[in-house]
Amino acid sequence: MEISKAFGIVLKKRRNVAGLSQEQLALQCDLDRTYIGLLERAQRQPSITTIFTICEVLKIKPHELIKEVENLYGI
Repeated sequence: MEISKAFGIVLKKRRNVAGLSQEQLALQCDLDRTYIGLLERAQRQPSITTIFTICEVLKIKPHELIKEVENLYGI
């Protein structure tokens, strides 16, 4: 599995756990809704700034998100 695919799966899972739609997450992160969809479908890769912003809104630490991606990716 590609890292971007693993990231997208984890992002979608965490967004759903937080009870947010793509649009709600995007608005709170000051990002475009389509960008969240592109991340979840592994068609874009986030910057470190975007990862931190998303994690702040999802109320998780960036290392928690990255650890989940690592586990899914197989590192």
